[in-house]
Amino acid sequence: MPLLPGLLLLPVLLRLSLDLHSGGLNLVLQFWQAALQPSLNPLLLRSLLNAVSTTLLMAVLSWLISTGAGFILGLLCSRRVAALFGGSGWMSTWLRHLLAPFRAIHELVWGLLFLQLFGLNGWVAVLAISLPYSALMARVLADQIDNRSSSAVQALKSGGATAASTLFTAVLPETAGGLLSHSGHRLDCAVRSAVLLGVFGLGGIGTDLALSLQSLRFHEVWSGLWVLAMLMFVLDRLRRRPQLLAVVAVLSLASATSQLDLSFPQVTSPLLNMSGEQLLGALQETPWAELIGGTLLVTVAAATIAVGLPPLMLLLTLQRRSLRQLLWALMRLIPVPLTALLLLFVFQPSPVLAAVALGLHHSGVMGRVMEDDLDECSSLQAEALLQLGAGQRSAVLYGRLGPISRPYLAYGLVRLDVILRDTAVVGMVGGAGLGWQLIDALGSFHWALVLLLLLAYAALTISGEVVSGWMQTTWGCKAVEA
Repeated sequence: MPLLPGLLLLPVLLRLSLDLHSGGLNLVLQFWQAALQPSLNPLLLRSLLNAVSTTLLMAVLSWLISTGAGFILGLLCSRRVAALFGGSGWMSTWLRHLLAPFRAIHELVWGLLFLQLFGLNGWVAVLAISLPYSALMARVLADQIDNRSSSAVQALKSGGATAASTLFTAVLPETAGGLLSHSGHRLDCAVRSAVLLGVFGLGGIGTDLALSLQSLRFHEVWSGLWVLAMLMFVLDRLRRRPQLLAVVAVLSLASATSQLDLSFPQVTSPLLNMSGEQLLGALQETPWAELIGGTLLVTVAAATIAVGLPPLMLLLTLQRRSLRQLLWALMRLIPVPLTALLLLFVFQPSPVLAAVALGLHHSGVMGRVMEDDLDECSSLQAEALLQLGAGQRSAVLYGRLGPISRPYLAYGLVRLDVILRDTAVVGMVGGAGLGWQLIDALGSFHWALVLLLLLAYAALTISGEVVSGWMQTTWGCKAVEA
């Protein structure tokens, strides 16, 4: 099953071959050659370190805000917590539904909206990341609490313990490990989101990377990417050390006021000053079926590339795990817009190109998930198949990849929701779908259409979450955060 999505690579490669133009091939080669020869100019390195510190500050601030807000909202969204305090579950359910649109809309879209509303301010990027991440943290915490049943809770309640003491001594300790792991992962994601917002002009190292790539200064691009890679490496090592993460957070907060404009933002323009006639006009003039169809096409194509590529690479590079890990790290490191720009050097813009840019980036995430699952899976089945005379690839396919297929595909469904949100990032590359129309509407201040497109994105993402949850339940497997 994990290999089946890879079949889509054949028509994708065929379409790309038709869109190929060799004019920018030298530029792509120069880009990858520059990876081995990054610029070591002291002034550039000093500027990059300042930029990456700004990115880290935005990420840490948004991470702290979203973790705190998500923890509180998660308790309010938990039906189990509501029952513990004698309440009914309908309020928790409704709160979950109310938070769903906030996590359904990409942080880039929130950033562009806040930029129009508040102007260029340090809080724009922080709030843009905090808003969807708070809603996502709330959902994760509520699910972890509601999906567990503990005899300790019943014992404490039978013994006359108060609801508050039961919550803090039995309910929350059960979820502490998963919550700490997820919060560490959220910091990693917050850094990537801060870089992405920088690519679109909101400051930090993402802005430097975009300007250097657009001016074809590839050596400077790779200087920034290697600096960013070192930051991500350090944060990855700190994920399982909460006390060290707390030190990083405190140090970042201490320097935040000196490097970011954190003054109270002033509203510079009304965002939703519209009438019912404008909404009706935008609804009638927009080809919704074409836009939604294009978005779903890009999403499904990108998801199949992301899910199908890692198993294929595993079978092609059986004994070269370090090579695969480097490949997955590079795909995660380069932001999606920069990947799309590189592809535009040699291919014509199309929805397929947008899907490839998204699929390559998310295949880095799925590749890491696959490698982690393989590490945790026993190799006894593969060794037994080898002893029975099976080939090495067959032993890996049936003895290693087979046992992890269910959790791997379950996490692929989770990435499908994320890819749907990310179509807003590459909308301008494909020139199709809701993302392209949304960026265009934001640029032309067509707020009635912006509102309708946001609602359409929210409806699609929520529908995807429902389908993903139903399929995971059907498979008898829940995806875990990686």
